[in-house]
Amino acid sequence: MAWYDEAVFYHIYPLGLTGAPKQNDYGEPVHRLNTLLPWVDHIKEIGGSALYIGPLFESVGHGYETTDYKKLDSRLGTNEDLTAFVAYCHEQGIKVIFDGVFNHTGRDFFAFKDIQANRENSQYKDWYCNVNFWGNNEYNDGFSYDNWGGYNLLVKLNQKNPAVVDYICDVIRFWVSEFDVDGIRLDAADVLDFDFMKALRRTANEVKPDFWLMGEVIHGDYSRWVNGETLHSVTNYTLHKALYSGHNDHNYFEIAHTVRRLQNMGTLKLYNFVDNHDVERIYTKLTNKAHFAPVHVLLYTLPGVPSIYYGSEFGIEGRKEYGSDDSLRPALNIEDYKDSVKTNPCTALIAALGKVRQAVPALSYGSYDELMLTNRQFAYARDLDGTRVIVSVNNDDAPAGMHLAAGNCTAYIGALSGEKVSVQDGHINITQPANSGEIWVPEGTDLDVKPVKVVTKTESEAKTNTEDKAASETATDAKGNKEAEPKIESKESKDIVTATESADAKKNTTNTEKNTAANTPVDPETITVDWSKSPESMTVPELQAAILAKLAGNGPVDAQMKKTVTDNIWHDSLVNWLKSFR
Repeated sequence: MAWYDEAVFYHIYPLGLTGAPKQNDYGEPVHRLNTLLPWVDHIKEIGGSALYIGPLFESVGHGYETTDYKKLDSRLGTNEDLTAFVAYCHEQGIKVIFDGVFNHTGRDFFAFKDIQANRENSQYKDWYCNVNFWGNNEYNDGFSYDNWGGYNLLVKLNQKNPAVVDYICDVIRFWVSEFDVDGIRLDAADVLDFDFMKALRRTANEVKPDFWLMGEVIHGDYSRWVNGETLHSVTNYTLHKALYSGHNDHNYFEIAHTVRRLQNMGTLKLYNFVDNHDVERIYTKLTNKAHFAPVHVLLYTLPGVPSIYYGSEFGIEGRKEYGSDDSLRPALNIEDYKDSVKTNPCTALIAALGKVRQAVPALSYGSYDELMLTNRQFAYARDLDGTRVIVSVNNDDAPAGMHLAAGNCTAYIGALSGEKVSVQDGHINITQPANSGEIWVPEGTDLDVKPVKVVTKTESEAKTNTEDKAASETATDAKGNKEAEPKIESKESKDIVTATESADAKKNTTNTEKNTAANTPVDPETITVDWSKSPESMTVPELQAAILAKLAGNGPVDAQMKKTVTDNIWHDSLVNWLKSFR
């Protein structure tokens, strides 16, 4: 058993999170990486145990056109900053893996610059694939070469060249000796040469016990990459797609069949995720925002290694716009979310799931057994050493009864709700609330998890109506003067997933006050945006108007785009959406 077998990952794209300039002027280092130290504490607070961060090394722009593999990007700081950052992560019990962009380099990489200068006489002319001195390209180099993805900015390395293999293996050794890194995520692993990956695996086995190699692979038989000779894991894009579309289409068969197909590939510990720096945010992709809860229950309990992409634990939006990934990689300030575990139901759920995952070994090591499957309800067991943990999810807008085969114990406890159910005739009978999920553990399991109460839409609306009535009755002071507008419950608590104890819910008043416009929709196109105001101080309609204005600046805004903006009445989400524009 290695550390990565039971890891809960957090994924950071550092150039975006720190708000670094899009282009590198190779000037004096700016120590932006140090601003991410408080995020390490946040990772620990929400039950994370590992960090995937990258790209990190000197590059031209977005980070994947590497200039120098042995130097932290100047926009992030110095090598000393990175050494200290990893050391702090380790102090907090957080493992760290870097992005390894070894399929291609940027045009400012020393080997490519030498070819430009010396052409046929360059000692590095065989470091890249199919360099043709009879050809040319849009840069007027006077030669052509293979690239990645059709972009000549990304020059494809010749991974069959022993000198290239030796150089990259030396980079890995350097990263371990200099920064004490615990593993590498291999960019574009689906186009890497297999012999090259075997050389990387031999190096991984040499440099550090349990050094982890995880590869970016989109489609295919994952066992081609995940085995004893090549990689330990790959990105599970197959499950990623099933998790959101299975909820949007009310089709748990898609998710269950995907799990079966993956199980047939062998015992693979795949890297599971619902969003990342290349795909739209899960909160954006879900048609019913309340499905945030069952989606993440599945993420944390299905076979594999779960990962959360920075900011998604807050329920922020992120949509690809005209081919740009900028809105997927926003700059965020952790201070804006310092109380999120208590006040944000999305974060509260993620934190609870992280703690459950760490406390229940069956979720990391247990076998998988499907117990129940319909379009709208799904249940399965994770069995380990005679202990059965049961997971149940419901994507319907109504509660659902479920009769599930139990393990060898007398009662189960809902790890998220605290509800107790007795085992009768080898089964438990539960009622799974609407748009929710639960992890049923044997009574007596040591859990340090505060119960997270699922709030159904019906319950939430009833609570809102009661609070509105009470507020309107007390909205006039003793002199008969009208006081501030009564507070209403935000869409956040209606449509997402959880509310913690009532004391915590009462703290979440600032954003609900800003959402009073939700009861009286306002056409954002009728609003003039005051750009001198901070996003945090804007009302929901003002934020919607500002976002539409930003979108219009990038091109035509169609009816669907407008609907997506106006349907979102969650203040925090709109604030972060607006901030994502640059």
